[in-house]
Amino acid sequence: MTVEQLIKAADLKPIALPHPERELDGAYIGDLLSWVMGRARENNAWITIMSNSNIIAVATLADVSCIILAEGVSPDGGVTETAMARGVNLLSSDKSAYEIAREISKLGL
Repeated sequence: MTVEQLIKAADLKPIALPHPERELDGAYIGDLLSWVMGRARENNAWITIMSNSNIIAVATLADVSCIILAEGVSPDGGVTETAMARGVNLLSSDKSAYEIAREISKLGL
């Protein structure tokens, strides 16, 4: 499944979408950035409520397919532009992290 397909299937809102064709193979939920760096896997969708520019750096290091901001969180100023510049797909949802992960699981990821 691609990020673009996930957006449609899980009713997510794209904020920055430089690589909609990026493949997904699972999800990781976490807000402690050092923990995410060591545990999120390449091609995961990373679900978080963190919204500062550090999430882009962590997503790049972990090589996740996208970041999903849960619970209606909006990115801090400049994060969207940084995501585009660094090639990080950034999405949002009003749903909880659990609800998003449950939908991703139902999709077979």
